Amino acid sequence: MDESASSNPEMGHSLSSIEGRRRNFLTESESFNNPYDSTWEDDDGPEIPSSEFNIEWSRNAQRNTHAAKDMQNFRKMFQSVNCDDAADDEELGDVYSEREYCIPNLLFYQNKIASLPDGVYIKEFHEKWYGDYSRLEWVPSYIQWLFPIQEQGMNYDSQPLTPEEIKLFRKDDAAKKRLLKSYKLMLDFYGIKLLDEETGKVCRAEHWEERFKNLDRNTHNNLRITRILSCLGILGFEHYQAPLVRFFLTETLVEGRLPRVKRSVLDYFMFSVLNTSERKELIRFAFEQFEPKREFVWCPKRIQRRFLKEIKARKAETTEKSRDPSGSESGVRWPTSNDF
Repeated sequence: MDESASSNPEMGHSLSSIEGRRRNFLTESESFNNPYDSTWEDDDGPEIPSSEFNIEWSRNAQRNTHAAKDMQNFRKMFQSVNCDDAADDEELGDVYSEREYCIPNLLFYQNKIASLPDGVYIKEFHEKWYGDYSRLEWVPSYIQWLFPIQEQGMNYDSQPLTPEEIKLFRKDDAAKKRLLKSYKLMLDFYGIKLLDEETGKVCRAEHWEERFKNLDRNTHNNLRITRILSCLGILGFEHYQAPLVRFFLTETLVEGRLPRVKRSVLDYFMFSVLNTSERKELIRFAFEQFEPKREFVWCPKRIQRRFLKEIKARKAETTEKSRDPSGSESGVRWPTSNDF
């Protein structure tokens, strides 16, 4: 055998030694393990040999590292807040009664103070801004008040959430009801409808076509939706995150809509989900729907190979069930490596 060539089982052919080493680096060393994504850090699932699937990973496919870092920072910031600590009740009472300046977001949602610089109270916002799509699109300063998070936004008249404020807000049922109303208002703006307040399931609203065109045209809304998802997780509506992300994954990857939203769905929306199990299932769904798979970069290659094995097993099971009683295949072909 020519010593200037090396065999790469994942590529399925011989390469020059230099090209072989370079591609080996791209396929195995560059394994899509991202230091800013903790989703799979506790994974102890089975390792699937790289030779089992003949995938030529794209050389140009790269994950948005800044997005991964931003979303991991968001998740870690919230994890540092112990929302289940009942021992803090007395201390929280002191914050509420003596340091109201520390809880402007809660006071806004209690209708005690107006947003700045717009000077709008939450009740007025719900009554007068619902369906005012021009104002919702072009006024830049309301979103930080409507959906506060733990990071400073572009409106410097707003304040990020503090740990004490988060705990107080999550205990305030009236404030949470108003937050839910704000969520419905923004869903309507995007052409989406909340179907079930218990589960968070959403669907396209009747006027979705017009609103989807606006959403795809004005990409600053991608940042707003990331903020909305983050706020929902922080302030007691964590179970609303995954249904909305699943909706956007379906619209972009399955239905082929919202092409200018698609990358944000994968880079940001998906990784705003605080529940790790739900986040993993969303990534699995995204991988199954994404094409071409060789360009999917949102989980490690070892996880992708596991997903591929599961897909192959399901296809084989479906083929087996489709056979007629005589044992013939009823026109269904068995999957090959080219299917992946």
